[in-house]
Amino acid sequence: MRLTRAQSKAANRRALIDAAREIVGREGARATLEDITELAGLTTGAVYSLFGGKNGLMVAMVDDYAGPLDLRPVEEIEPGRPLEDVVAAIARQYWRMSADPQAAGLMLFETRLMELVLNDPELLAKLNTAINAAEAHLVGHLVGREHAGAPVTREQAVRLARALKALLSGLGQAVVIGVHGSSEEYFADAACSLATARVLGPA
Repeated sequence: MRLTRAQSKAANRRALIDAAREIVGREGARATLEDITELAGLTTGAVYSLFGGKNGLMVAMVDDYAGPLDLRPVEEIEPGRPLEDVVAAIARQYWRMSADPQAAGLMLFETRLMELVLNDPELLAKLNTAINAAEAHLVGHLVGREHAGAPVTREQAVRLARALKALLSGLGQAVVIGVHGSSEEYFADAACSLATARVLGPA
């Protein structure tokens, strides 16, 4: 079936962003427009037409980046389930993603991405926006959940989300590089240990 002009434009845009992500994952700041377009099977003209140039493509790639945590399994948890159930589900999902064979490639991309964005204020601003959006998504799964007989406030959810991200990121990196073989249940137990008054703060 022949694609419409809009469909073709969207497909080319997706191909270039995916190619940029792969090349940046390998080359970091040394990534060239020629390597990206060759991988995507397109021309540099397509980059200028769709993104205005290489930097525009890099901005779009960073804007497209949503972080490593896929929360779809967590979204299936019923609203009435307590906070600990949600935290454990998030931790188990993070373990599954860390144990995935593709996790090493993602971690390399994130390392190269930091090298790229730290030298470009526009890219850094876009990355901060993506990180904040991912945090807000995580907070949305925690706020209002029952803990110690009371619903978790937004402020408490933010504090817990940041602690969870730091803990799970460290544990996940160790799994990816094979430092230790932490189990899914260990991730869940460690994450649930953060659901305390000391971490959550006042209601």
